Amino acid sequence: MKVNIISKEQNTLMKRKEITFNVDHAQDGGTPSRVEVSRGLASLLKTKPELVFVKNMKTKTGTMISVGEANVYDSIDQAKLMEPKHVIARNVIPEKAEEPQAQEEAEEEKEE
Repeated sequence: MKVNIISKEQNTLMKRKEITFNVDHAQDGGTPSRVEVSRGLASLLKTKPELVFVKNMKTKTGTMISVGEANVYDSIDQAKLMEPKHVIARNVIPEKAEEPQAQEEAEEEKEE
């Protein structure tokens, strides 16, 4: 998977960078997840993956290239103020989301 930034605009009022990108995923096969793309964008922009929010991403028909838009915020508090809740929910990093489930499963095993 190779992430390329097509355009980058600084929005000082919203305290974010608005990114348009494309992802070449010929080696991986299917369309990459939002988390994978946000990690790739974070490494290119030298920021934390938690501050990158992928708004949308579509694969062009008949190709292995996806095009999308993302917002990169200066702080997590600003992101929570500006991004809709459904976009925040779609961009949750899995390690944080899996911990409560793992704790529940461990408790269930203890009960049995």
